[in-house]
Amino acid sequence: MSSVLSETFFSVRKSVLQGVIKVPPSKSQTLRAILFASLAKGVSTIHHYLVSPDTLAMIQACRLLGAKIDQTATSLSIEGIDGAIGPADDVINAGNSGLVLRLIAAVGSLGDFPIVITGDQSIRHQRPMRTLLQALQQANVCAISTKNDGFAPVIVKGPFQGGNIIVDGSDSQPVSALLIAASLARSPTTLYVQDPGEKPWVALTLKWLDRFNITYKNDNFTMFEILGSQKFNAFDYTVPGDFSSAAFPLVAAIITNSEITIANLDFGDHQGDKKVIDILQKMGAQVTLSEQSVKTRKSSGLEGIEIDVNDCIDALPILAVVGCFAKGKTIIKNAQVARQKECDRIANITKELRKLGACIEEHKDGLTIYQSPLRGGKVDSCHDHRLGMALVVAGLGSEGETTISSVASISKTFPHFFSAFRKLEANISKV
Repeated sequence: MSSVLSETFFSVRKSVLQGVIKVPPSKSQTLRAILFASLAKGVSTIHHYLVSPDTLAMIQACRLLGAKIDQTATSLSIEGIDGAIGPADDVINAGNSGLVLRLIAAVGSLGDFPIVITGDQSIRHQRPMRTLLQALQQANVCAISTKNDGFAPVIVKGPFQGGNIIVDGSDSQPVSALLIAASLARSPTTLYVQDPGEKPWVALTLKWLDRFNITYKNDNFTMFEILGSQKFNAFDYTVPGDFSSAAFPLVAAIITNSEITIANLDFGDHQGDKKVIDILQKMGAQVTLSEQSVKTRKSSGLEGIEIDVNDCIDALPILAVVGCFAKGKTIIKNAQVARQKECDRIANITKELRKLGACIEEHKDGLTIYQSPLRGGKVDSCHDHRLGMALVVAGLGSEGETTISSVASISKTFPHFFSAFRKLEANISKV
């Protein structure tokens, strides 16, 4: 963890930004790459991976499932287990990662031995597992919540038998987890998905299955047919930059009317949060796209619009900040799953932005934000990395001083966030 991030409070003041910022590697792609390499036959190499607590949690989980992983500062060498899930040597700790929790629970159910998976306070009380556990039970897996409350710790014991499974798809992670497990199951699986949501993130998982020539049928994300007993082969992979992280410097430049370049982006990658750029352009932001970067230009201002955020659900906190600087009214809808992230992001971004003077209304599945002149104040990131980064960005566009607490969680996706923003001449200091 960066020494900067070990501090508790940061002070942010209104700034004009300039320069180039390089976004970190994608967390979603890093975690998937580690898991697939661990399940594959042979030795895979992953370059330019995200160094973060979530990555470490996935590495440790896969080691406990039998993968041999050598780690350097820039690459991972992983000898996979060829789909053979044996007994885990210890309880698997997902840390703060919902993706590690869901993917490892499904993959762990392929074996004949009970596997216990837990995590931190947020994982054990905020990240629901009932949907995935009920789906695994339909595949003849013993899958239980130890507290019988639908949260971790959970125990899974297979083997995953395939067959017909019905699952709620409003959260993409259980669907992705089942698709991966079904590829390695002993029998074919038909997965019926009710209320499919966050489709770009399921598509991201399907692109990995395509990489390995996995045979499946996809009926508009509502039904999948997956043959069993398939194989993943070793691969060489370079993790692309993270569009989710890119949203924060992008919005920071737009609301401060600054010109910066955001580098290390691959527009050919299938990350759902690429859609944030389209949303901002529809609001009037002036940005120029190149093959691997985005450049912002000064504009005459933003206009409020209605945003269906389901395809880029993690962008809700930063889009709420954008709404404060857009003329008229911005509506963010179809976001109910955002209440089940590291914190209830709908409730907490509402509460914290109001401390800065935002006129914002909370709804069951979203927000309504009116143009609001923000002023400095004391806010709390609620130990949520995306909330923390969004509040820093809000502070860069606010009058006066904004003090933000609980920022250590930002290392989850953007380990060098503060130093990178300082290089853009952001007025950020430790308190």
